[in-house]
Amino acid sequence: MKMRAAVLEEFGQPLVVQDLDIADPRPGEVLVKVKACGVCHTDLYTASGADPSGYAPCVLGHEGAGVVEAIGTGVTSVAPGDHVITLFSPECGECIHCKSGKTNICLAIREQQGKGFLPDGTPRLSRDGEPIRHFMGTSTFAEYTVMPEIALAKVDPSARFDAICMLACGATTGIAAAIWKAEVEAGSTVAVFGAGMVGLGAVLGARLRKAGRIVCVDKSADRLELARQAGATDVIQVQDNDPVQEILDMTDGFGADYTFEATGIVSVMGQAVEAARMGWGLCTLLGVAGKGQKLEIVPRLLITGRKVQGGSFGGARGRTHVPQLVDMYVRGELPLDPFVSHHLKLEDVNRGFELMEEQDGIRSVIVFD
Repeated sequence: MKMRAAVLEEFGQPLVVQDLDIADPRPGEVLVKVKACGVCHTDLYTASGADPSGYAPCVLGHEGAGVVEAIGTGVTSVAPGDHVITLFSPECGECIHCKSGKTNICLAIREQQGKGFLPDGTPRLSRDGEPIRHFMGTSTFAEYTVMPEIALAKVDPSARFDAICMLACGATTGIAAAIWKAEVEAGSTVAVFGAGMVGLGAVLGARLRKAGRIVCVDKSADRLELARQAGATDVIQVQDNDPVQEILDMTDGFGADYTFEATGIVSVMGQAVEAARMGWGLCTLLGVAGKGQKLEIVPRLLITGRKVQGGSFGGARGRTHVPQLVDMYVRGELPLDPFVSHHLKLEDVNRGFELMEEQDGIRSVIVFD
């Protein structure tokens, strides 16, 4: 079948929207008609060539939501007509990691996914007979995508595609980190560094966990206003001031019970560790640092009781947790709509990258007819 897709032909160059062929789903696979897709920083990171694991040509995009069009043999959890969210982090329920209950990092398809292929080691995308690789197992900058069944979350069909597509990556990373990874306690103090999509998600998650005080740190006054709307009780606009000292001043010199870093900037990660409370403060790192960068931590901060953890996809188990978040959105508990800053067509995908670099809004979303 022919379809339109945005192809990364060469690193550092604009994506090229063109016609591709997409094959039928094989056993255990699902054909999805994409209805909306967020333009995430990870897509830009790969397109720039900064990602050491990147490859081209491929079809980018991973924050997708759509409708099941067809299924391969053996697929039982979804059927044509079902509404789904694409998952770069699958959940097979059978591998040693899934069964452990200790991590959300499923091993079932990880090796081939990292190479740009579906689980059988081949792609479903091609151009004039030339194979085109997938991206993060999703490739949602396209009218259609073929994905493994275990990488799709079936969700409430009443939810808006343009809002819930953000739960495929950015929003869930922040929300889940507060709810399920850090397990923020009611009445506690939380500090969130960064008020982009992930940071705002962490604010929402902390509010849902009934944190007593939520401090959000960012350079942008506009983003901090969105953080207030999401539930932040205090904001710190970074200019020449020291946000760590301000957080310490707010907490009688002890620091926040929970801190979340959502920028990917190593120096900010260090601030998030320092701002965690002596004795039991927990710092959760969510941002992705650049190639070769290292985080330096003064051992005294850990010896005196602070803990540091990472949170890929916020610790969310995709097929288990993402439908729950969609249900929260439908009930009005997760106000995602304000975070959709721009609606774009597929042909405007490169404009989405430009808006991101300009820090214009929170999330540009590509919508399909």
